[in-house]
Amino acid sequence: MVKKLGKVFLISIISLLIVLTACERSVSTKPIDNKEPERNVQTKGEDKIRIGFSMDTLEEERWPKDRDLFKEAVEALGAEVVIREAKGDDALQIVQAETLISEGIDLLVIVPHNAESVATIVNKAHSAGIKVISYDRLVKNSSVDLYVSFDNELVGELQAQAITKVVPKGKYVYIGGAYTDNNAHLLKKGVFKVLQPMIDRGDIQVVYDQWTENWDPENARNYMENALKINNNDIDAVIAANDATAGGAIEALAAKGLAGKIPVAGQDADLAAVRRIAEGTQTMTIYKPLKTLAYEAAKAAINMAEGDTILTERKINNGKLEIPSLLLRPIAVDQQNINETVIADGFHTRKDVFGDKRE
Repeated sequence: MVKKLGKVFLISIISLLIVLTACERSVSTKPIDNKEPERNVQTKGEDKIRIGFSMDTLEEERWPKDRDLFKEAVEALGAEVVIREAKGDDALQIVQAETLISEGIDLLVIVPHNAESVATIVNKAHSAGIKVISYDRLVKNSSVDLYVSFDNELVGELQAQAITKVVPKGKYVYIGGAYTDNNAHLLKKGVFKVLQPMIDRGDIQVVYDQWTENWDPENARNYMENALKINNNDIDAVIAANDATAGGAIEALAAKGLAGKIPVAGQDADLAAVRRIAEGTQTMTIYKPLKTLAYEAAKAAINMAEGDTILTERKINNGKLEIPSLLLRPIAVDQQNINETVIADGFHTRKDVFGDKRE
């Protein structure tokens, strides 16, 4: 009788395991500010889950932080990560991603250099049964499985709101990001969403508007020099797509003795930019808590590799599909709230920002 009950119990357990394995779980994921990853070893079969992380570049200040924070989050969640950097080369990024796929990663996370050309990576990953997360930058015209980023249109809105508060009327220069980066288009959309009513009223005139190839600060400096030249230095405000391009613009302004006299907006909260804000040569930046972004992306990557479907509140059209999107909220930073934002979060130290100065 005991043997018979034991056999029935064993069959019930096996049946339950089969049902659980066959069911696809759905996970609702929402941003949790600066949450520490819970230690939870994730495995696929007997091996740890392996996440591939294909990065465009590590040249700009923020990207090494993304790399390190994402690696830390993935490992804290019990998985492994293999990281490749393409150095801003589309062809190299495709080759590196193909290599990651051939090496048997369980999921691919990609920061695209060119939002259009890397769509081929998504197709190849899917052919191999591997899902793809678009990290911070959306892969265009593809069936990418999830987009994890900040609300980049809102970033642009916050920039424009801050500058128009200081300069409600006048001549504006807009220095955009790389045309090949979808984020640059979202940022510009947000900026002009705020500016357009003022332009229509005649309060604001955009006298110079240029994309910046590869987000290169030197290109931005050249554009700012050109804007000053054709307007006889008669410029009232500058909105730059990120802190690197803002830095290039400020170099050009400094050469004319105008640094600190003309308000400049940037984004990313780079250390150099936060220092410029403290000094008064840059008006504001946008802080995007990268720790939160990295953790949310890592958590989603591991869940998806386990077979989960990530449920999100937003979807973004990438030219082909409505992509499930987890969009985190950015924060405007100026002289008034440096301590309560980037320093309080440990993004930068007070000493790094202010040196030996004390308020």
